[in-house]
Amino acid sequence: MLQWKWFCWSREGASDAVLRDPEPFSLPFPIPKWPRGGGFAKGSICTGELEVLKITTFERIWSCRLSSEEEGIGALFYKPSAIPNGYFSLGHYAQPCNQPLHGFVLVVRENADFQPVSSLPALQEPLDYKLVWSSNGSAEESHGTCGYFWLPLPPEGYRALGYLVTCGPNKPSLEEVRCVRCDLTDASEAHELMIDMETIFPYLPCQVWKMRPFSRGMLGTGISVGTFCCNTDSSCVDMSNIYCLKNLDSSLNAMPSLEQIHALIEHYGPTLVFHPKEVYLPSSVSWFFENGAALYKKDVKVGEHILVDGSNLPSGGKNDGAYWIDLPEDDRNNFVKKGNIDSAELYVHVKPALGGSFTDIAMWIFCPFNGPATIKVGMANFPLSKIGRHVCDWEHYTLRISNFTGELWSIYFSQHSGGKWIDASGLEFYEGNRAAVYSSKSGHASFPHPGNYLQGSEKLGIGVRNDTAPSMLLVDSSTKYQIVAAEYLGDAVKEPFWLQYMREWGPTVTYNSRSELNKILSLLPYNLRYTVENIFNSLPMELYREEGPTGPKEKNNWVGDERW
Repeated sequence: MLQWKWFCWSREGASDAVLRDPEPFSLPFPIPKWPRGGGFAKGSICTGELEVLKITTFERIWSCRLSSEEEGIGALFYKPSAIPNGYFSLGHYAQPCNQPLHGFVLVVRENADFQPVSSLPALQEPLDYKLVWSSNGSAEESHGTCGYFWLPLPPEGYRALGYLVTCGPNKPSLEEVRCVRCDLTDASEAHELMIDMETIFPYLPCQVWKMRPFSRGMLGTGISVGTFCCNTDSSCVDMSNIYCLKNLDSSLNAMPSLEQIHALIEHYGPTLVFHPKEVYLPSSVSWFFENGAALYKKDVKVGEHILVDGSNLPSGGKNDGAYWIDLPEDDRNNFVKKGNIDSAELYVHVKPALGGSFTDIAMWIFCPFNGPATIKVGMANFPLSKIGRHVCDWEHYTLRISNFTGELWSIYFSQHSGGKWIDASGLEFYEGNRAAVYSSKSGHASFPHPGNYLQGSEKLGIGVRNDTAPSMLLVDSSTKYQIVAAEYLGDAVKEPFWLQYMREWGPTVTYNSRSELNKILSLLPYNLRYTVENIFNSLPMELYREEGPTGPKEKNNWVGDERW
């Protein structure tokens, strides 16, 4: 039987033989000098009464992990270092031990140029600290190698924005951290479990979580501080005692100008890689219209040819089923259905994220057709003829750029009805600081690496295949793009006519999707059928109907945050 051991150590006396610290991550190439103008990439951001600075250099306080290299279970805890004079920490930083060091915490100072709205100062020292958890269960021995988590206790009218860690039982200095006046803060929530300490320290439950603003999206004002939170009751994830900063400066002074946006895209724009056996390739919207796409109206049999710029499409309103777009009736040899990759371009929506501390550059790709799915059950694969197919397909990925420095921080990979944020340290870089984005065969979902991704149960090997692979079928979004929306810039970006079309980009065709699935089920051993059928039923409904999607502006993430 495998015997687990745990190691924990402090800043003093840590042994490299036990665990080496992860190397700090940096992009493959230096960040260029961005075009001048505004407050973008100036190093600090004014949020009203506060001036905020991002710190990415750390001093390790305490670390712990299991002795099994394969498990990779463990965490490291740091405090920000090299804080400029006049700035104050809001808490400490934590991350899993099995990834490069890549994080930040914000430090703050009062903005002398801003007229306070309260007689109370913006920042105050905590009154005291509450010991929330320790790795030795508050025993008296082994203080030198044990971790202690402390919650600042704020004065009335103030809030704590992060926990502190020590490697001994002595409380941190009250001068080490600041609490923030309530009206300058916003609600936070736990969103990603970094480590469950009970796996390392039996009978000492404590879960350590990443934090994010509760209200996010284009209109959200919450700013992530970069600190962590924890709870000692696994049955209740209540993080209501930790908050984030709130940006009260509606000017969003740190967002990039139009010229800076172009520079960012030219430097970071990913290369979109399609599968070498992809049949249904992308095209530009104008190519699709120019080659015979038609607009249909309910109860009218003949479609209307769509003008190249889409100016005769109905504008605004809602998706009421009154209109839809379809392929040309005489699409011989599936000419339009197969797309035209030479004409393809990315359609870019630029918007503030996390209270204007980041810029999200959402890049949308259009395909005239989405192909049918392939079902995998164990070692067997079942190509389908109907399920998953529909006219027109809109997919996207999103670059998240730090407005403090202009650094690419992460990319969101949209995958059918969901998706995933991948930290920059986990990206595959195609050329320079431009990442690779792999598009899955037939379905065009986005992934960070080539491979076979399963939508369903990875453990059982049952679900819909998403196959990605290197090829020469490429779209370079650093050069082939069009900025279609950036609301915060006012009238600087003129939105195309087709972006205002809120109905479906494809007809709805009704068919019995269960017949294909039942055929697969009938081929399986009886004892597998129930499990496989349950997994089929859990897949997104979009796979079971042939229905054209709505355009980018009708998606929830146009104004809201990506699903993460």
